Amino acid sequence: MPPPTQPGYGYPQQAPAQPGPYDQQPGPYNQPPGPYGGYPTQPQHPGGPTPPGGGGGRGFFRGRPGALIGAAIAGLLVIGGGTWFALSGDGKDDKPAVSKSSAKPKPSGSDSADQGTVGVEDLNARRRPGEAKVLFLAQNDVDVPGNGAEVFGPWVVGDTIVKAMYRDVTGYSVADGSQKWSLKLGTPACLGAPQASAEGKIVIGVRNGTTEKADCSDLQMIDANTGKAGWKKPIPKPKGVVGFTDYILAVSGNTLSMTGLDISYGFSLSDGRQLFGKPSSRCVPYGFAGGARLIAATSCPTSQAENFKQEIQDVDPATGKARWTYALPSDWEVDKVYSVSPVVVSLKHQLDESGEKIEYRVIALTDGGRLRSQLQVGKDKFRPRCSSSAYIAYRGDIQGWCTGVAADASTLYLATEPNGTNEVVAFSLDTGKPKWRSSVGIDRTMMPVTVENGSVVVYVAPTFSAGGAVATIARTGGTPKVVLKHPLSTAEIESGFNEPRTDYADGRFFLTTTHINGLNDAEEKETKTLMAFGK
Repeated sequence: MPPPTQPGYGYPQQAPAQPGPYDQQPGPYNQPPGPYGGYPTQPQHPGGPTPPGGGGGRGFFRGRPGALIGAAIAGLLVIGGGTWFALSGDGKDDKPAVSKSSAKPKPSGSDSADQGTVGVEDLNARRRPGEAKVLFLAQNDVDVPGNGAEVFGPWVVGDTIVKAMYRDVTGYSVADGSQKWSLKLGTPACLGAPQASAEGKIVIGVRNGTTEKADCSDLQMIDANTGKAGWKKPIPKPKGVVGFTDYILAVSGNTLSMTGLDISYGFSLSDGRQLFGKPSSRCVPYGFAGGARLIAATSCPTSQAENFKQEIQDVDPATGKARWTYALPSDWEVDKVYSVSPVVVSLKHQLDESGEKIEYRVIALTDGGRLRSQLQVGKDKFRPRCSSSAYIAYRGDIQGWCTGVAADASTLYLATEPNGTNEVVAFSLDTGKPKWRSSVGIDRTMMPVTVENGSVVVYVAPTFSAGGAVATIARTGGTPKVVLKHPLSTAEIESGFNEPRTDYADGRFFLTTTHINGLNDAEEKETKTLMAFGK
């Protein structure tokens, strides 16, 4: 395959990475310095031990800094934090140039799988007593473009786990990885809403054509239970906008919300009908976080163009109207939403004109939108990673798929920066103070995945001498209790997942890759895309 000349499908080409924040200063609530001193602007988990001899092993959570956009640029804007944001499109036509190949997709059976599962009998035959089973291992068998393709998902819906990549969306059985359905797309997938609805509906963004000038400007709803394509529609283009911006999706209730440059919409998941648009008020949403609540980050103009005011809103997903509003101090903005219920938000503040020094804070809000607490992290450093894209840091991407952070009604769980080993720290959302710390042991690292039955579920990274593991920590703290001990014989494969997304549901643990490299045909066909462990 020749060297790529255009961005890979599913993400724009990258601009140089932004430098990370430096030593912190006290924040807007007179609290101690925040957790992110010295971290990249788009936080990434550092690399863990990698078993030797792994041709595909690139290290557990070995990060690349987030980067931004380029591709058929019609204009560039600089926004808070020194981040570049690009308008795409050639600006010659207000209507999407939809090619014939963008016709409504159709589901197909297992004879047209986009990615096949490989046999796990040999892997499980080498298990030691007490080790979990490899339920399945999916391997790429699609010839992707030269710059590769992003993988969107996973979505775990009932007994199906779903992922989208390039021109395919595939549903696998969570029990054994057998393909339940495969949906062929007319044009490449380019984005995804991280949440599925209660009925199992998901929405992805797809390009409006197959040429290099095609925009990521169409929405496609899919029933994750059956693999059937539902409604498909282009994103309305506001007057005066040249080309399409890159946008962010989120699902809450029966609503798909989306934001882009100076646009925000809500659409019914049932039929694609527009429920609301850009509000008439002076404050405009630039990011949505979905789930049990729909949380918006809004930007409000001031009399001085260089200054801005931002707000956090709890939005009614049916109408787009704010139930409550929490105003941020001047020049502070939303970085990431770690949880929508309870509401826990990371804030950031640019300390210099270059954008190289950024201060971070984490706050919790009450159900009524009042300040509940600010985390008092002391000298600890944390690296949760929340993004809709594997490599791109969109301005409005305030949620995406999150790893390294979990929350319940009273507690936020974060993993400290690994240095041979690390700890999970539980913070009280009522006081902001640490409640307890837990370590998995020397030369092992772990990160929170979710909270289940009152305990925080953590993923323990593999090492040279041990496979990974899933463990739980009681709400009162203590030593992690292993519930799934992954086989040592598959540690090399497990560690080969580069910055994977993680899921734990019904006693099963899933690792999903985020990107397929298209530079080498042989390597891309050997890339492991989805791995599951269970009893």
